[in-house]
Amino acid sequence: MITRILTVIFCFTLCAGYAGNPDRQGESGAGELLLNPWARSAGFHSMNTSFISGLEAMRVNPAGIGRMTSDSELIVANTRLFEGSTVQLNSLGLARKGKKNGAWAVSLSSVNFGDIEITTEDLPAGTGGTFAPSFFNLGVGYSHTYDNRISVGILFRGISENLTALSAFGMAIDAGVQYVSGDNDEFKLGISLRNVGTPMAFGGDALGKRLPYEFEGNQIEIRVDNTAKSFELPSLLNIGMSYDFFLNKVSNAEGAEMVDKSTFITVLANFTSNAFSRDLIGVGAEFNFKNFLMLRAAYRYELRAGEDTGRENVYTGFAGGASFIFKLNKTGKTKMGLDYAYRTTNPFRGTHNMGLRVMF
Repeated sequence: MITRILTVIFCFTLCAGYAGNPDRQGESGAGELLLNPWARSAGFHSMNTSFISGLEAMRVNPAGIGRMTSDSELIVANTRLFEGSTVQLNSLGLARKGKKNGAWAVSLSSVNFGDIEITTEDLPAGTGGTFAPSFFNLGVGYSHTYDNRISVGILFRGISENLTALSAFGMAIDAGVQYVSGDNDEFKLGISLRNVGTPMAFGGDALGKRLPYEFEGNQIEIRVDNTAKSFELPSLLNIGMSYDFFLNKVSNAEGAEMVDKSTFITVLANFTSNAFSRDLIGVGAEFNFKNFLMLRAAYRYELRAGEDTGRENVYTGFAGGASFIFKLNKTGKTKMGLDYAYRTTNPFRGTHNMGLRVMF
């Protein structure tokens, strides 16, 4: 099984070496699929492919859904995208372990653009009215873990984009695998393929227009309908690895020394191959203190940036964040987590992610 997984990873790596295509920059649609609403993984620039767990795995690697430490996880999150743009991303999700090493998760995300002024050909300065686009997607995922070493996952996502009298709908599939090794599960490897699905196209009454037409001496109006060109989803491939460095040792009942798995430092490296933009590579680290306080930071670099037109990504590279986890009962089975992440951007004043987790 390990040989097969490593063979698959090797094949993905070969394909990824030829995948990044900056010439197709901007040709895909449904860009909201690239937005990460969850604060913990956003603090890594979504590069924790190898060890992400729980509900947040739905946006990075669905294989990690079942690796959460609790039986269930509920998250409510808000993202202030590109501070100063007034655009926000609101998300809600639930993950739960099932029987026989399986786990499922469901999440709903919605982009809030605010009120946009209506302009027309006759009134380019505005009609005085406003409209609010409605972009949301619903995801349902499942993962299965084999003997703690290997986990696989798959996710189905419905994408809906609605404007005034104009809408588009599509379906996407994510899939991933995680491999854990080492005496204390310190080495982790993960790959995921995201946003592979059907092309989308807008349709609706807004694509039609009434034009004057003269027929047998009479002036009438006819309706002319336009057909919108379809667009592809922003598919991508993630390949990542990480290693845990445990800082303390404890003695068991027999006096033998064992590692303290509650305090450790995780280092990671990740490669992202984008089908419609430049590839990305990055590194990061997280300090976990007794599963109470987590501090994380990461840096992501856009490959081949500056060769022609310079950097094409709004994110400038740095990301960081923190998490606090509190026990809500004496047994410690029910916990609450507060998560925050910040990513630097240019232009705008960065992106802020905030989340509230309940683990039970």
